Amino acid sequence: MELLAKFLHLIGAIIWLGGIAFMLWALRPVASVQLQPPARLPLLASVMARFFGAVWASVGLLLITGAYMLGLVGMKGAPIGWHLMMGIGVLMFALFGHLYFGPFRRLKRAVALADWPQAGQQMTRIHPLVVVNFVLGWLAIAAVLFLP
Repeated sequence: MELLAKFLHLIGAIIWLGGIAFMLWALRPVASVQLQPPARLPLLASVMARFFGAVWASVGLLLITGAYMLGLVGMKGAPIGWHLMMGIGVLMFALFGHLYFGPFRRLKRAVALADWPQAGQQMTRIHPLVVVNFVLGWLAIAAVLFLP
């Protein structure tokens, strides 16, 4: 059961970080070069809406499997890397919640109203939050690998 929990935990992390990598390095740069705001912003908002559904599922999976594995060893028995991962994970979840309920919600509203300047402003706010979460995700992984 512990091995299954680790496997599911990795799936959650891979989906979240992999999706961020795709958005940052593939979709957004190409869409920015090839599409004008009336085409680009609805596309990005729609892709993010689908991806964020997967992120919510990943967050749930990470929380459940992380709590299960932590419960097996107890807080005192957990390596420092696990504690760091947990703290970083909570921060990532908080940032994602802010992004989702703040700038992303406003982006969807602006796209629905075809308010391209406002939609562009929200994309400008979303981007650095996504980058920070991407870096934090890799720091969490590094903490577990290098601080066993």
